[in-house]
Amino acid sequence: MGLVDGKVAIITGGTSGIGARTVELFVEEGAQVVFTGRRAAEGAAVAGPLGGKAVFMQADATSEADWVRVVGETKARFGRVDCLFNNAGGPAPTGGIAGIPVDGFDDAMALLVRSVMLGMKHVAPVMVAQRSGAIVNNASIAAHLAGYSSSMIYGAAKAAVKHLTTCVGMELGESNVRVNSVSPGAIATGILAKALGMDAAKADQIAEGMKAGFAKAQPIPRAGLPEDITQCVLFLASDRASFINATDIVVDGGVIGGRQYSPHQEMLKQTKAALGIG
Repeated sequence: MGLVDGKVAIITGGTSGIGARTVELFVEEGAQVVFTGRRAAEGAAVAGPLGGKAVFMQADATSEADWVRVVGETKARFGRVDCLFNNAGGPAPTGGIAGIPVDGFDDAMALLVRSVMLGMKHVAPVMVAQRSGAIVNNASIAAHLAGYSSSMIYGAAKAAVKHLTTCVGMELGESNVRVNSVSPGAIATGILAKALGMDAAKADQIAEGMKAGFAKAQPIPRAGLPEDITQCVLFLASDRASFINATDIVVDGGVIGGRQYSPHQEMLKQTKAALGIG
C-alpha cells in the first residue's frame, strides 16, 4: 500500500524537474494525479508512461480562471481533492535593485506568489468541506537567507510563499486541512540556467551536467536531486504527517546550517600560521 494510496492530488508545474518527478512518485505511491503546466508536449510526455493514473491539463497557474477550471474538473471527475502541490515556478529578474524592471518584478510575483495563493484559494473550500486535505507549497532556502538565489526578487517571492504558508496553515488547520512548505537547496534542475537567460527546453536538458558543480555547495557531498524534494512532498501529503502544519521543511543537505566544517578548519589553520602560533 502506497503512502498516498487512493488520494487525489493536483500538482502544478508538472512538466519538468521537481514537478515531473513528483507526478511520477505520487502515481507510484497510489495516488490519482491531475498535473498542470503551460507546455502541452512536455505534459503529454510525462503523462504517457503513467497511463490513466496521471491526467495532464494545460493551464497557467497565474490565471484564476484556469484554477477554477482545474479544481472544478478534478472534483467533478474524482469527487474530491486530497493533496495540492503548488510547484509552478521559474526565474525572476537578476541584478541590483536599481535595475529591476517593474514588469519583470510583477511577472515573477504572479508566477511565484499569486499562483500559490490561487491554488490555496480554490482547493480550500473543497478540502474544508471534506474536513481533510494537505497543501504543500514549494518555497526555497532563498526564503530564509539572502544570497541563496541569483535573484533577490526570487528570494523575496519565496519568503512571501513561506509566510503565506504559515498564515493559511493557521486558518485551515482548524478544519483539519494541513498547509506546509518545503525549501529546496541546490537542486540539479534547469531553473538556474533559465534565470541566467537560457531557453527553457535547453535549460531542462542540462540539469544532469549541473550535478558536479552543486556537489560542493553543502556538507552532504552530492548535488540535491528532484527526488530529494519529492520524497519530502510525498511525506507531507501523506497521513504520516497528520500532525505537521504551518511548517517549512528545509531540504538542502545543510547549506544554510552555517560555515562548512572543513573549509572553516583550514581557515583557522591559515590564521594560526599567519599569527605564528603553533
